[in-house]
Amino acid sequence: MTAEDFREIALSLPEAVEASHMAHPDFRVRGKIFATLGYPDDQRGVILLPVDEQARLTRAQPIVFSAVTNAWGRRGATQVLLESVDAETLRQAMTAAWRRVAPKRLARERPPE
Repeated sequence: MTAEDFREIALSLPEAVEASHMAHPDFRVRGKIFATLGYPDDQRGVILLPVDEQARLTRAQPIVFSAVTNAWGRRGATQVLLESVDAETLRQAMTAAWRRVAPKRLARERPPE
């Protein structure tokens, strides 16, 4: 996967928009960030997963997924190594991140495909 692939998947989710946060592109739904690109470096993205999903992915694919190393990581912020993740896994993880922050009504009315 590339940064453009990450961006494409993020923007394919309902009402997702690209903005900027601390000099990094981020992706939001109704103003809430669910993903950031290029942090901590150009080879990675960060997605805000539910903590149980973060634990599952970091155990199952520790080369691909790792918790961010601060309090954000303990709250679900998860680094993704772009060159090592496949499209379907990233799409599923990104969808989980989107669902975490999307308003419940939006998630019911326009669930990601």
